[in-house]
Formats: sequence, structure tokens, C-alpha cells
Amino acid sequence: MTEIISRFRRVARSGTLLALFAVLVAAGAHAANWDPAAADYSGNKGKTLYVSKLGDNSDGSSWAKAFHTIQAALQAVPDDKGGHRVVIRPDTYDEANLYPTFSGAAGSYNLLVGDFDGSLGSGATGWVVVDSGAPKVIVRTNTKAPTGNPTFMIVGPDTEDKEGGLKSVDWWGPWRCEPDFSGAIWDRWIYRRIYSSGSEGGIGWDISSKHGASFSAVVEDCVGIGRFAGAAVMGHMPRKDEPVVFRRSFFQNLDWWGDAGAAYVRGESPTMPDCPHAVFEDCTLVSPDNALQAGWPGVDKLNTRVKFKDCRLIVLNFSQPHGTPSSGIICCGCEDGKQLHVDFEDCTLMGFKVFGTRKGEVSYTTKGKVAAYVQYRQPVPEHFERLRFWPVDVFQKAGPPPIPGGK
Repeated sequence: MTEIISRFRRVARSGTLLALFAVLVAAGAHAANWDPAAADYSGNKGKTLYVSKLGDNSDGSSWAKAFHTIQAALQAVPDDKGGHRVVIRPDTYDEANLYPTFSGAAGSYNLLVGDFDGSLGSGATGWVVVDSGAPKVIVRTNTKAPTGNPTFMIVGPDTEDKEGGLKSVDWWGPWRCEPDFSGAIWDRWIYRRIYSSGSEGGIGWDISSKHGASFSAVVEDCVGIGRFAGAAVMGHMPRKDEPVVFRRSFFQNLDWWGDAGAAYVRGESPTMPDCPHAVFEDCTLVSPDNALQAGWPGVDKLNTRVKFKDCRLIVLNFSQPHGTPSSGIICCGCEDGKQLHVDFEDCTLMGFKVFGTRKGEVSYTTKGKVAAYVQYRQPVPEHFERLRFWPVDVFQKAGPPPIPGGK
């Protein structure tokens, strides 16, 4: 808004009425709000559905009548007009492969929110934890799946409760997306105050069977932890005015194998777009190998663009050069590094080296202070500030934030 006022004053001094009108139109466009929880929300007034294990599991219309599962509430979203809210009482939910009946709508996003501070009336505070490793089922790789990336199969109930733990099987995760079921169903949803873990991914979506579809989503004040990725969005085209945004969140992956990364982003753009496929603002990303993994060799004609603003990118592998060093804090897994472009603004990176590619170079821009702490023999890219001292304040944030009250 400050920028709009400044523009207004500059144009007003010029005396051009047509230009003044253009600035006012732009101001109106910027004032639009898609969040049904916002005070200035002007979109569709949707339905609010409640989730609590203390409810009677009837229709989700109040805390007393709350559904016991998140999935039940997502399936009760009544239409595709948007503006609906699913409000969840802090607790641990042993659910996996969640999906809504409907996407949100332009100007009217849907909201999935945890009552983190108790302000939404649940009577509790803390994280809403979606633990997709906890469902009592036996999951295995589907050996009969068609060629390509294999899927999972459920071979029976875990009646003796012997298989609790992280379910690291392809496509098994908190949010449903499979080769024949697209994560695009989550288009125009907002995630807020959700802690997601226990399987392949933390918070993210694979557009899969609808690859190339336009996709938008907002993730705020969340935690995502997974074997493969903590945050992910892949196979989509960006909307210039509705980016995929991850804001004020913590993401971590647990594996270095394959195309794993704290964040995995893969665009579906045949040429490099002017707008990013994903934006990370004030986020911490932690990984044993790559804070950002972008693309893989099979997408040699597609391009990905990512923006980081006020972020901390931390890779834990500081191996000696003759050991097994990480493949880069920022890693392009495509055939050519030019298929990835990264915009940095006021960020700090830690890891063995900044960029990793199969061949070629990643393109990038920097704005503000962009600093890197790397292994002492590794170069720092142009326009990066090389850090001499261990960045204590950055590494202090290498773990998820505490729940309210420090419990």
C-alpha cells in the first residue's frame, strides 16, 4: 500500500488523469483478499465445518457436532464456490491421503486451519498434527503398478500395531496425489497452523494426471516434514497474480537419495516464466542434501522458477570434498541447469556449496543481502556475500517452532 500511495503522489504531480485512474485501478486489484478468515474478505460466504475428537461426529456444524476426522470435514465441503472453512481442534490425527470434494474458487479460497492459539473456540491450543505414518494399515510398494513411478498398496490392517513409524512408500502421504488422482483438487486452498509429517511428504501437491494445469495455494505458519520433501508442488503452471506461496513456515526432508529436498518444486513451463512457480517467504528449509530440489532428468524441455524472500536454507552435509558432499543447497535435477531460475531476496544459505547441476548453470538474481556459509574450498556465486563466521542465528532455527506455552 505504501508503494501505491507513492505512485499516486508521483502521478498526481504529473497531472495525468488517465495515469491517476490506472494507479487507482491497480490499488483496487492489490486490495483484493481471497482469505475467508480476513476482515476485508469479500468473496463467497461459505460453510464452516469443525473437526474435534470431542464432537459427536454428526454434521460438523459446530464444535459440539464436530467431525472426528479431517477427511470427513473435507468431504462435507458442499460446492466449488469457495469461501469454505475447515477448522480443526489441536490434536494428533492419524490420517493419510487427505483430499477435499471441491477446489476453491477465484477470489474465494477455501481454508484449512488449526486452532493454534484457541481463538477459534476449540478450548485447546497447540498444533494440529497430521501424522500419515500413524494409520494402522500395512502399506507396501505396489509391484503390479504400471511402468513408471510405482504407487503404494494397502495389504491389510496392522492389527498387532507392529508397523508404527514413518511410512516411506511412494505416493503415500498426508495429502492425496497419485498417478491417476491429481493434487490439483487442492487448487485455491489455504493451509494454516498445520503440522504434517510421518511419510513421504510434509505439505504439498503433485498435479500428476493433470500436469500443466494452473494451480494456486497458500501455506502459512505450518510445519512440513517428510522423507522425500517437507514442501512440494510439481507439474503445474503458475498464475501470475495468484502464486503458490509458502509463508512463515518450517520445512525439512529426511533423505538424500534421489530427487529429495527440503522443498521440491517442478514447473511445467515450456519457457522460463516471468512469475515463479513457488514463492517462499520467511521460511526455514532444512535438508541433509538439498534445501531446494527442482526437476528431474525426464523433464528436459520444462522450466522451473522459484523465489525465496527472507528465508533460511540449511543443508546439514558439510562433507570433505573427497567424501560424499551434498549436491548443492540449490540443486537442479534436470538435464541442464538453465531449466531452473531462482530469485533471492535477503536470504542466508548454509551448506557444502550453493548450486548443483548435472551440467550448465542455474540462473539467479539477488536483492538485498544474500549470504552463504559454505565449505571453505567452495566458491560463492557472484553477488552473494561470503560468511566467515558460523551463522548462529540462522542455525538456531534449524528445528520446528515450539507449540504455545512451550509444551
